[in-house]
Amino acid sequence: MSRPVDSGIIFIARLALSVLFLWSGVMKLLGYAGFVSYLQSKGVPFVQVAAPIATAVEVLGGLLLVIGFKVRPLALFMAVYTVATAVLGHDFWNVVDPAAQHNMVIHFWKNIGIAGGFLLLFVTGAGRMSIDGARAPRGGLGGL
Repeated sequence: MSRPVDSGIIFIARLALSVLFLWSGVMKLLGYAGFVSYLQSKGVPFVQVAAPIATAVEVLGGLLLVIGFKVRPLALFMAVYTVATAVLGHDFWNVVDPAAQHNMVIHFWKNIGIAGGFLLLFVTGAGRMSIDGARAPRGGLGGL
């Protein structure tokens, strides 16, 4: 059984995770050519397909987190996505410049930490302050 405050904390966690993805997705849209060039420089295959998918995942995923819709499967998907972006986009093991490598190490482990947050969200669900919570059946006497 969860405490009443838990749902509010889960909502704040969803917002905190969503801000990063909404910001990143919008920045990808605004600087789309630069994002495509970055992916090409990283050797990402099928960039013309990967770039719009990554942008859509970040914008739509961020929005779905805010409203709390299908959060458990979304959280699992976003955890995998975040680890994949860490491996593909923050490959510190391929960087020789010490300052750039240090920056990549920080971003790599930041992504791993974010994936951990998504895994916790997968376990907790969206909480009551969400579309998922509003659609969930209530236990007790007649759903009161």
